[in-house]
Amino acid sequence: MVQLMTMRSLILLAAIPLLSGCIVKDVAETAVGVASIPVKAASAGVDAATTSQSEADEKRGREIRKQEEERGRQARLLAERCRKGKTLPTDNCQLAQPR
Repeated sequence: MVQLMTMRSLILLAAIPLLSGCIVKDVAETAVGVASIPVKAASAGVDAATTSQSEADEKRGREIRKQEEERGRQARLLAERCRKGKTLPTDNCQLAQPR
């Protein structure tokens, strides 16, 4: 019985260096993960604060489409006012005539 206990103790003592390698690895990975968090946060902040060229082009395209839609709406309203004879003093019905 004593021999069995001694053998178990030796096996456990022999396994400690092997287990400590796993623990050191886990601690090192955790330290790297914690150290990289500020870098990831900073890069996300820079990405959010800057606009790429394609994003700027898309935004400009949306603005132009919105302006064109408004001009079209105003032209339809002008044509309707001219057709009904209820023009405003600033209306130019010659421009509103269909071609």
